Amino acid sequence: MSNILKIMLTTFLGGMMCACSSNVIKPAIVPGVEVRMPESSKEIKKTQTQVKTPLKLIGAVEPVYFLPMKTPFLSRIDTGAETSSVDVDNVKPFERDGEKWVSFDMVNRENNEKHHFEKKIQRQSRIKRINGGEDRYVVLMNIKMGNEIIKAEFSLAHRDRFEYQGLIGRNILTGRAVVDTSIENTLR
Repeated sequence: MSNILKIMLTTFLGGMMCACSSNVIKPAIVPGVEVRMPESSKEIKKTQTQVKTPLKLIGAVEPVYFLPMKTPFLSRIDTGAETSSVDVDNVKPFERDGEKWVSFDMVNRENNEKHHFEKKIQRQSRIKRINGGEDRYVVLMNIKMGNEIIKAEFSLAHRDRFEYQGLIGRNILTGRAVVDTSIENTLR
């Protein structure tokens, strides 16, 4: 690091000191940020190539395709939900080769497209509600959001009382998208 940069950094950090009532100067609490300058052009190139694809900006409601279905489900984007969920009917657990599976139907409310699924149960989840709780099966689903195909966990729910049949939670959003609730349908 050059001497000028060291002097500037020292001056900057010195200015962030605060006085306490006992007239003793103590450092102010500053969020942890590590300032580190690359020492060679090789290190600069390495840093530049480590940058991930920029996050997509999506809205509060987006079309999501539950593959192999041909039409999307309008889905609520919910950063408060840990796991995504989807509206299903006729949920029936069964055993296949000693493992727990579940069969269910998905019907798109907009055009009545229907598909029957059989999926291995990944786990069961307890959803907490004000008026009690609900146990749900969690399965892996392949979805398409925009141009990206994603395999992710979805809890199987009866979402008839909700406006949107799908709910996309943090298990899909994290590291993938930034949500602007003032917009919708950016992925069409």
